[in-house]
Amino acid sequence: MSTPAAAPTVSTPTRGGRSWLSLIPFVLLVAAVAALGGLASSNAQEVYGNLELPFFAPPAWLFGPAWAVFYTLIAVAGWLVYRARGFSFPLYLWAAQLVLNALWTPLFFGAELYWLAFVDIAALWVAVVWCVAVFWKVSRLAAGLMVPYLGWVTFAAALNLGIALLN
Repeated sequence: MSTPAAAPTVSTPTRGGRSWLSLIPFVLLVAAVAALGGLASSNAQEVYGNLELPFFAPPAWLFGPAWAVFYTLIAVAGWLVYRARGFSFPLYLWAAQLVLNALWTPLFFGAELYWLAFVDIAALWVAVVWCVAVFWKVSRLAAGLMVPYLGWVTFAAALNLGIALLN
């Protein structure tokens, strides 16, 4: 007597039942942070233009395109971690760095509290470093996607410190 053949397995773009559609909330959440930043920095051109800037300050037009790239990387990194581990510590850490990111723009441009914004961005830097380290154990791709963002946050922290010292 023969045994029935096993059903063929089909490869799907999911892991643990988490499909590509699960990327949408990550994109929307990061877009909400970007929108909050946009609202809080509606006067950014004026504020930035009136500041005493350090010698390494980039032109104001660079920030929008740079953040568009970084926010995309942040969303995909969070989604990759979610696909691998679901709602767990690495994802909560990702959310914490996103909250710190969301706080910076209102502090810096909205309230013009440069020293408090520097404290926030220093905490953000620690959170992003921690994310990279924790993500490395979950998804090396997710960790790698956070590295350019870490570089930008490092630069932005130095710029924030320079502005706080000069103003």
